[in-house]
Amino acid sequence: MKLQFILLFLALLTTGLMSGIFFTWTNAVTPGIGKLHDLAYLNALQSMNRVILNIPFYIVFTIPVISLTLVTFFFYSSNPPLAFKLILIATLIYLLGAFLVTISGNIPLNNLLDQTNLTSLNLEEAKQLRDQIELKWNYFNLIRTVSAAISFGLLLLAAFLLETPILKL
Repeated sequence: MKLQFILLFLALLTTGLMSGIFFTWTNAVTPGIGKLHDLAYLNALQSMNRVILNIPFYIVFTIPVISLTLVTFFFYSSNPPLAFKLILIATLIYLLGAFLVTISGNIPLNNLLDQTNLTSLNLEEAKQLRDQIELKWNYFNLIRTVSAAISFGLLLLAAFLLETPILKL
């Protein structure tokens, strides 16, 4: 199997995994913890944000950035040309809507929360911090969810158009 198809498989797999992770947060995690009182919400979000920062997550989060970029390069002159266009659009959507939004949106909010000593907050301070974080974080996560899902779908469509060997396994 050619390198370009292995990279496409990695891009599909990891983009799909990230789409699933973002969707789970959007669909279950944030609505669930959203029902908690302010301090419990902040503690839960802080704890989950700390736990998710692990090597498997970093790998799955980083591989799409690398593999999508390489796949875009390798399939530049693909036949049919529509496959390349779909891959390019998928790459741009993922890089801007999932990766960049995470770096510039969610991570600064996570850092703000992580650097806060929650045990020292009174109820009003906890409410203010939650108000500062929750809606923005959820909005950014929705953007990541939609972007990763669209990117995954476009990659899958491109793989079908290319009659990719990975689809014939």
